[in-house]
Amino acid sequence: MTISLEVLEAEVLKLPLAQRSLLLDRLVASLDADAAIEQAWMREAQRRDEELDSGAVEALDFDAAISQLRADLR
Repeated sequence: MTISLEVLEAEVLKLPLAQRSLLLDRLVASLDADAAIEQAWMREAQRRDEELDSGAVEALDFDAAISQLRADLR
């Protein structure tokens, strides 16, 4: 027996907030199941961390980053 998306959505929306949040986390995690993509993101994170550690790039705090982006978009 198959359940339509509309029926499933209606049932999910009846769940308490905490259970809907847990379900959402599980669904999102299921989308990221590709090990090659996960490894690529891990390599990218490590590369960026090494750039920060070596001084090749400088970290900006949030306000400075937003100011710079706004200036670039003008």
